[in-house]
Amino acid sequence: MKKHYNIPVFIPHAGCPFQCLYCNQNKIATQNSAPYPEHLSYIIEPALHTIPADAEIEVAFFGGNFTSLPANLQSEYLNAMADYLSSERVSGIRISTRPDAISAPILNRLAQGGVTTIELGVQSLHDEVLKASSRGYYAEDVFTACELIKQYNFKLGIQLMIGLPGSTYYHELYSTQNTIKINPDMVRIYPTLVIEDTGLHHMYLRNTYQPLSLDEAIETVLQMYMQFQIAHIPVIRMGLHPGEELRQPGNIIAGPFHPAFGELVEQALFKQQAEPLLLWYKEHGHASGNVKLYVNPRDISKLVGNKRANIFWWQSNYDLKVIPVGIDQLSQNEIGVSTFDDNSPLKTITREEFLSLVNTGQ
Repeated sequence: MKKHYNIPVFIPHAGCPFQCLYCNQNKIATQNSAPYPEHLSYIIEPALHTIPADAEIEVAFFGGNFTSLPANLQSEYLNAMADYLSSERVSGIRISTRPDAISAPILNRLAQGGVTTIELGVQSLHDEVLKASSRGYYAEDVFTACELIKQYNFKLGIQLMIGLPGSTYYHELYSTQNTIKINPDMVRIYPTLVIEDTGLHHMYLRNTYQPLSLDEAIETVLQMYMQFQIAHIPVIRMGLHPGEELRQPGNIIAGPFHPAFGELVEQALFKQQAEPLLLWYKEHGHASGNVKLYVNPRDISKLVGNKRANIFWWQSNYDLKVIPVGIDQLSQNEIGVSTFDDNSPLKTITREEFLSLVNTGQ
């Protein structure tokens, strides 16, 4: 399978009918204005030189609502991509937009212009949360838009946000289960952050909005991530991209931001996945405090945890002393366990096996 690459083209606020409570593209985007269609090559050409020739490449219009742009401007952007598509230097076009900016005529235009993937900024599938966040549409609008997109054979991406005003853990899982029913091709999950000069910032100052803590956000996204994996729906991003603009002092006022948020969620998943192995090890009479774990070399940091947090947690909760990590020819996302002196696992658990245990409540 070819590796996928996006070449991002940021069109901040372009096509946005209003400014959402949580959004300030001037603070989080890499640029403050959309490029002219005739200048797209200035973005695409340098990026192509950094991507392997055999890759699957989409030019991705992010940061605004592409289908809410004037129709002639949409066509100009798509026409500027024609040579890249016909020469197969680029395999497709990805756009992001709102669920209430999808219709049959719009999808016809996109299909004719070479668009292959549509990501919808859904944020939530609970009407109370959508209303509290002033999104301007209902969950039913999302279902209708997704059905249309699938009818036109686009790849469908859904972007969800946790910790929005009025949202609870129940609402996040409700949105997760309804997203699974839609069965998109991919999902992104973003924790809500309080960005300077946003409506959410003013709510925070008035004590009418309280963001999630980092631990709460990790646990919530972990549960969503596991449910999507059980449903075989790829989660292609967890957490905002930590661009330079976002990390400037004063831009993030509050909220669960971490530059490696997705990695923290993966580490939390590895911590849980190792537990059935450690329980098995203990139940089969192996010496307390005498254990060794194994992973694929690429998974060492995920198993160990941030600042060895997973190791310390297992030591504390399973009466273990030193827990060395062995490198083994295991598949990625697979964990093994043995006694301290062994050189290969006595037992392993794959991600699929662990998720099966989760799904059956074991």
